[in-house]
Amino acid sequence: MERENASFPHTFVLLGFSEFPWLEVSLSAVVLVSYLLTLMGNSSIILLSLLDPRLHTPMYFFLDNLSLLDLGITFTIVPQLLANLWGPDKTIAAWGCITQAYLFHWIGCTECILLAVMAIDRYMAICQPLRYTVIMRPWVCVQMAAASWSSGLANSLLQATLTLQLPLCGHHTLDHFFCEVPVLIKLACGDTTANDLALVVGAIPFGMVAPLMVVISYTFIARSVLKLPSAEGRHKALSTCSSHLLVVTLYFGPGIYMYLQPPAKSSQAKFMSFFYCVITPLLNPLIYTLRNKDVRRTWVRILQSQGGVRGSR
Repeated sequence: MERENASFPHTFVLLGFSEFPWLEVSLSAVVLVSYLLTLMGNSSIILLSLLDPRLHTPMYFFLDNLSLLDLGITFTIVPQLLANLWGPDKTIAAWGCITQAYLFHWIGCTECILLAVMAIDRYMAICQPLRYTVIMRPWVCVQMAAASWSSGLANSLLQATLTLQLPLCGHHTLDHFFCEVPVLIKLACGDTTANDLALVVGAIPFGMVAPLMVVISYTFIARSVLKLPSAEGRHKALSTCSSHLLVVTLYFGPGIYMYLQPPAKSSQAKFMSFFYCVITPLLNPLIYTLRNKDVRRTWVRILQSQGGVRGSR
């Protein structure tokens, strides 16, 4: 117990954006507005898919899972970030730091696999339309989603367990705005070979294989779309994929830059993390809402029904 107490502190200090004190007020306003809009946007997508039977399809089932992940990353990161931006106390309890690192890794890895699964779903819908309903049965979709969540959970448990075993020496200050496994590893004064190896091995399925599956899926989709005889058919096929492709780019772009490139400056890394922790969960529901006719029609239908109910009263 004494060794455990010596190895892991009771609190950590999150420096956040303290090197830019003039920016903290503006950032706090951006974070608060993004937080509220993210909660509204992702919750509304889940609600719409539950209310409208027309949205009970594999694509919207996976989109619901994506919205749950965006809500999860928002609840995990943003409240602590707002507390640090608003007040002088930038500490976080050890249990809170561990929870953040564990949940963030779980959600991030799960989203990588889920986006690849969504690309496969789009491939089946466009390249195998006659077999789509047979292959993408509800139980198959549940299994694919469960595989995404469980694979992220397994990798997160591995990373969190290895990190908790590290002896942390000296100051317990994290040059970041939330607790992340690679940042915690930097505080270790012991051998981190196993941790570094686990991060590299974990990056293969989530940071390399998953994006590769997306690229392969969309390569086949592009070939199939180009073979369509009518321009209207090509436009319709591309419109069903454009939202997902944009979300994939916004998610994997910063992630690959962060984890597969040489180490960047701490301030640059923090702003990249800020983008995919705060901005991306906000953009995802906007992209799917604004670019998806089914979602827009459902919104109009619900608003019209609400207006009719009020008018009859």
